[in-house]
Amino acid sequence: MVIRVFIASSSGFVAIKKKQQDVVRFLEANKIEFEEVDITMSEEQRQWMYKNIPPEKKPAQGNPTPPQIFNGDRYCGAEP
Repeated sequence: MVIRVFIASSSGFVAIKKKQQDVVRFLEANKIEFEEVDITMSEEQRQWMYKNIPPEKKPAQGNPTPPQIFNGDRYCGAEP
């Protein structure tokens, strides 16, 4: 299985960028292989991410924000 980290490269929010960097650095530091999936470059990937986050993990309002982490198709969570 491949660890996939869904990110948004063009996010204007500093907090989101920092969380994305923290996740990537953690995986790199622990030599965990992963794939970055940029949801700003692929509508199909963005929709896949939204669809595969369990309903109880989605925010009450709006869409889930990156980073979101999956192991294959299994949702692992978001960096708080």
